[in-house]
Amino acid sequence: MAKAIHSMIRVLNEQDSVDFYQKAFDLSVANRWDFDSFTLVYLSNSESTFELELTINKDQTEAYDRGNGYGHLAVSVDNLESEHQKMVDLGYEPRKIVEFERDGELLAKFFFIADPDGYEIEVLQRHGRFL
Repeated sequence: MAKAIHSMIRVLNEQDSVDFYQKAFDLSVANRWDFDSFTLVYLSNSESTFELELTINKDQTEAYDRGNGYGHLAVSVDNLESEHQKMVDLGYEPRKIVEFERDGELLAKFFFIADPDGYEIEVLQRHGRFL
C-alpha cells in the first residue's frame, strides 16, 4: 500500500514562501538541501507526517506558469473562522468562507487563499471526511 509523503511546488523566492507557510499554516523547515542549480526545502508540522516540498530553481527569474492543470493543496483546521481572521490580520487576503452542502447536509466549510507564487490552498473546517 502506498503512503502519501509530500507534494512539490516550484517557487520563485524561498524566503517569501517559507515565511508565508510558517505564518499561515505553522509549517517549519524540516530539511533543506542545496544543490548547484536548485534547492529543496521540506516543510512540515506536528499535525501530520505529510510534507510540502518547495523547489527553488536558481536560474528561474520569472514567475512560473502554473498552467491549467494545477488545482489546489488542502489543509484542515479546528477553527475555520479564527484561521480566516488570522490570514486577514496577516494581510494575506483570503477569500470568503463558503459552505458546501448537498441535500441540506453540510459537506464542507472552507475558504481559499493563494501563496506568494499564486498556488491555491483550500482551508477546510475539520468535519466529516476532512478531519
